[in-house]
Amino acid sequence: MRPVTLVSIVGLALVAMNAVGQETLPAADDDVAVTLPKTVAKLRSGEPIRIVCFGDSVTGVYYHTGGRRAYADMLGIAIERVFPESDVTMVNAGVSGHTTVNALSRIDRDVLAHEPTLVTVMFGLNDMGGLTLDQYRDNLRTIVEKCRSAGAEVLLATPNDVINTSGRLTEKLKRYCKAVREVGQSENVPVCDCYGELEALKSRDAAAWRLLLSDEIHPNMDGHKRIAELLARSITGRETSLADVQPPDRPLAKTLAHIKSGRPVKILAMPPFDEWFGPAVNEIVPKSQLEIMAWPTAGKTLSEIEQDAKTRVRPMQPDLVLIAVPPAARFDSEESFISGYTWIMNWSLSFATQEWDCVVVHPAVVDSDHAEARRDSLVRQLVRAQDLTLIDRSTEDGPSGKEIFVEWLKRQMR
Repeated sequence: MRPVTLVSIVGLALVAMNAVGQETLPAADDDVAVTLPKTVAKLRSGEPIRIVCFGDSVTGVYYHTGGRRAYADMLGIAIERVFPESDVTMVNAGVSGHTTVNALSRIDRDVLAHEPTLVTVMFGLNDMGGLTLDQYRDNLRTIVEKCRSAGAEVLLATPNDVINTSGRLTEKLKRYCKAVREVGQSENVPVCDCYGELEALKSRDAAAWRLLLSDEIHPNMDGHKRIAELLARSITGRETSLADVQPPDRPLAKTLAHIKSGRPVKILAMPPFDEWFGPAVNEIVPKSQLEIMAWPTAGKTLSEIEQDAKTRVRPMQPDLVLIAVPPAARFDSEESFISGYTWIMNWSLSFATQEWDCVVVHPAVVDSDHAEARRDSLVRQLVRAQDLTLIDRSTEDGPSGKEIFVEWLKRQMR
């Protein structure tokens, strides 16, 4: 089994499978038609291929998935699970705020220069704010034509559904998704209908659908995993699950690099970790140069902590943020808790590729006696969905919160 390689071309930047008239090969399990024959043949043979994921901020690597990876990475993992013999390099060509107009201005540099075997194309959430449907269709057709002329196969994808806002009305978004399907039909290109699949989930289980979003527009990593599963099905003709994919290892990589090199480290920590962090680190690496700043939370509502995160963290540009929202932080409803907690994490990360470490501590670590089963479960799900590391307590009894934290730090620094 070869490791999947990922190439990200941007540093800063924002299924039902609808196969239409494509030449097909028998699927490996003989029950689903394959609509991208050249790509699948190379995947089966182990011949090196390159897949470029072309899109906007939903495609790129940004805060809403933790700033370290996005659905392009997940798609590479999913493909490798279907075809263990494959040799795939993934290229992320997603840039925040971009429309199909921007896409055409950079397609030669960001897509075709990589000589891709396959290009996945997902635009629309920004197009719907400034381009007519005819312009959008024409641009998608031109993208398809340019990719095909360069020898690449193309998979179009409808964008994800969103929480309805004045800037992005879902009724309007439906028309742009329909336009993608129409271009697929007219240009004989397969379409992965991410919008249709996610809308179907929302109809079945609105709560589960909501937990795939980091904000009104952007899917979190759980949402990106779902998008990758749908794209993988459209490419390979097989179902695969990414539910077991864990957040990346080494959550303190940047912090530890500073400590071990003797450089000063700037830490922003919610209580009591602002007091615990320094002594714990100096016990492991004496005379570490630590600048620890407390992030006060006492007496604040969840909304107030969220607003504080918005104005405090990114201007500070710390090396490490330790989030430990106290159980006493009040909120109005489950939706306000989901939104507020998620935005505390969002604002605690840099806008695009992660520039500093960010770790979340579950409230049960400090207060094992509080009885908030639903909220505790949501915290675990939300942190995992953000692709961040959670320091947690395994049982109500056992070591103190300080002991749990210090032991976790020791494991990271070994």
